[in-house]
Amino acid sequence: MSEDRDSTTYPSSAGYASVNGLNLYYEVHGTGRPLVLLHGGMLTIDLTFGGILPALAATRQVVAVELQGHGHTGDIDREPALSYLADDVAGLLDHLGIDRADVFGFSLGGLTALQLAVARPARVDRLVLASTHYRPDGYHPEVRDPSARPGSPRMPTESDFQEMYEAYTEVAPDPGRFEAFAEKLQPTVHAFEGWSAETLAGIEAPVLLLVGDTDFVRLEHAVEMHGLIQGSQLGVLPGTTHHNLPRRADLVVPMVKAFLSRSAEP
Repeated sequence: MSEDRDSTTYPSSAGYASVNGLNLYYEVHGTGRPLVLLHGGMLTIDLTFGGILPALAATRQVVAVELQGHGHTGDIDREPALSYLADDVAGLLDHLGIDRADVFGFSLGGLTALQLAVARPARVDRLVLASTHYRPDGYHPEVRDPSARPGSPRMPTESDFQEMYEAYTEVAPDPGRFEAFAEKLQPTVHAFEGWSAETLAGIEAPVLLLVGDTDFVRLEHAVEMHGLIQGSQLGVLPGTTHHNLPRRADLVVPMVKAFLSRSAEP
């Protein structure tokens, strides 16, 4: 476990919800208004949110989810399409008796959160989208094709990939499927068609967009999203890569907590 993440993040409860043919793993931390956390691709709850979850759970009921094929949640014979992942989150909310919740998604989790807000707006109060794009060209070229810029500082390091692998094999029901599931997941992020500008403009939930200055997501694209989503807020984290964005507790926690406050201006 990395030194920059809290190693004492223990849920008040944890379990599996049977939704859409999937045994979906989740944890509940703290009490208060519900806040759903959705991790990044090939990551786990702890690997994505371990450094900020305790601070968020100090005042909120945090529901952290591990999506299809990630962490404790096994894979099933179904493509991990965003529509399915969002439906799984909605099913978990039903399982827990939660009508509406704030949702904080990072990367793949951000795409899932955005899909949930678009398809099921009645389930989402406030929406935090971290390192999230809405069109394929929202990513820098080297993210879609690493040969476009060898050695790009935006890309995960060998150490980052090793950390993902170790986190997966530590808790996955089938630890040997890391590479196979990573390949299965590729089209979800790299070949998705995205949403129209009109769809983004129709989002009524208050939205906070977070992006690192050395992120997968182009800054121009984040600014475009900010312009399309009426009343949205945009935070650009300095000196921050895609992989490290959720670990910037010094910046992420105060911005997210201020935004999620019901006294925050839309």
